[in-house]
Amino acid sequence: MAERGSLYVISAPSGAGKNALLGEVRRRETRIASTVSATTRAPRPGERNGVDYYFLDRETFKHRVAAGDFAEWAEVHGNLYGTLRSELNRCLATGSDVILELDVQGMRSLKSLYPGVETVFLAPPSMEELERRLRSRGTNDEADIALRMRNAGTEMAASSEFDCIIVNDTIDRAAAEMVELLAARRAARTAADADIR
Repeated sequence: MAERGSLYVISAPSGAGKNALLGEVRRRETRIASTVSATTRAPRPGERNGVDYYFLDRETFKHRVAAGDFAEWAEVHGNLYGTLRSELNRCLATGSDVILELDVQGMRSLKSLYPGVETVFLAPPSMEELERRLRSRGTNDEADIALRMRNAGTEMAASSEFDCIIVNDTIDRAAAEMVELLAARRAARTAADADIR
């Protein structure tokens, strides 16, 4: 029987550097699968169904939610997005690990379906540094920064619900810690499989 991968959820306040961290982790670690999300938004030029997204109409998406086909889903800017359970299982069956980027609410939902999921919270070194990063983007106005900082306070308060907290002081160090976590979990899984045999 082939070794199954592990499922991870990573959550972070806006500006904590989640995309940069995951980009660096994926560069260092080859055994991470990319799941294909489902969405109700229209395909953009060049996007292909089943490759970039599973494009569903709203009625089909809602029907599949009711049928329990989604591991998690949310409405974002008027469109529905979600991860199909079949897609998660397909990726995990290859032996690759899957890292889902979800907010705190999404993490809670997924944990109720997949109790074995490893949850990681990516924290900024300080709230002051988080605000500095948001401002340095140059894309957020004052009202947006204030909203993101309020949301960050709520998200930071929930960080104790996560299995692991990684502080993103530098991408290099935080990525090394995440890669170490993946390796330790994989080693523990291999040892447990050997005990079963």
